[in-house]
Amino acid sequence: MRFGPGIQTRQWIADWIQERAEERSVVSGLGTWAVTETDTAAVIGYCGLFSYPDIGGRSEIELGYRLARRFWGKGYATEAALAVRDHAFDALGLPRLVALIDPANARSLRVAAKLGMRFEREAMLPNYSYPDHLYSIERADVPTTR
Repeated sequence: MRFGPGIQTRQWIADWIQERAEERSVVSGLGTWAVTETDTAAVIGYCGLFSYPDIGGRSEIELGYRLARRFWGKGYATEAALAVRDHAFDALGLPRLVALIDPANARSLRVAAKLGMRFEREAMLPNYSYPDHLYSIERADVPTTR
């Protein structure tokens, strides 16, 4: 959680999961999916689509992902994010996705690049002391032969 809100209590996590489940039932197709390790079926993180009504005056859908540290560098984030990107464009017909990434988070920057996302601009979010970087991809920019 170095690039997120930090280590949280079990109650905070339970509340966050409940809120994501409620969002999913209200906004069809958006929400989080558990990322599991194939061999063990252990939940190792999440990947999903999040609605932001106002990022610099524009409504955006973010593709977000977080994994437990011991699973970093194994390709899981890229695999999950590619699946969610393709679902967003193919099944949901979304025209655009963004990723909000702390500029110091080199691993997430690499995942975004593998998704075909490009740096667009800085984005200052509420309660942040410095801007995140906003990366984006348009459905039209994704090769149709996947």
